[in-house]
Amino acid sequence: MPRHDDKLLTLPEVLTELNGVSRRTFYRWRELGKAPVCIQYPNDELRVRRSDLEAWLDSLREAS
Repeated sequence: MPRHDDKLLTLPEVLTELNGVSRRTFYRWRELGKAPVCIQYPNDELRVRRSDLEAWLDSLREAS
């Protein structure tokens, strides 16, 4: 469950957190179901909760 102070990150912020992964790569991960959970606004902009990004990164670490 998201915390009250859990920041919603924009896609550019997420890409920066991922050390400059390209927008195209991120969208490809979404197509494959391998991206972090996203919130899609009616105008098609994406947001990712910081906690979801951290949980996704943790799941990658555990898988390797």
